[in-house]
Amino acid sequence: MHYFRTVPVHTDEPRAEAEPSPSPATPTARGGRITGLLTSRVVRFAVVGGAGTVVNTAALYVLHRLLGVPLVAASAMAVEFAVVHNYLLNDWWTFAARAPSLRRFGKFNVSMLAGLAVNVLALWALVHGGVHLVTANLLAIGAAFSVNYASSALWVWGRTWGRQR
Repeated sequence: MHYFRTVPVHTDEPRAEAEPSPSPATPTARGGRITGLLTSRVVRFAVVGGAGTVVNTAALYVLHRLLGVPLVAASAMAVEFAVVHNYLLNDWWTFAARAPSLRRFGKFNVSMLAGLAVNVLALWALVHGGVHLVTANLLAIGAAFSVNYASSALWVWGRTWGRQR
């Protein structure tokens, strides 16, 4: 963004001096760009997480309700299915990496362990507190979101922070 100056249109009035805009545009533009980038990435991360929630919930339901896998094991497996799904979409869309890498996938998987712990413990507590399985799962996923985003943005894709696809 640049300074804006007022210039009269061709009239019979005498020409006034150009005046700069009241505030410099550079800091605002830079802050706006950073805020826009952050908002865009957070929104993309949330969209990917929403799609991962569908993967997680479907896998949890099939594993626990239909196949009889114990709740904690079914939840851990469902989260891992969602982790693979989310890594691929976040790598391509959210953080605009050039190509998936095993190293980044390993880091993403490790970083999701904190989210997994939050997810599984919250799910267990909610289900044992009488909350319906699917509702408890959605709440547990929401509880792990900020941990997952922070670790992804700062550690997993930290070097690609300034690039946009």
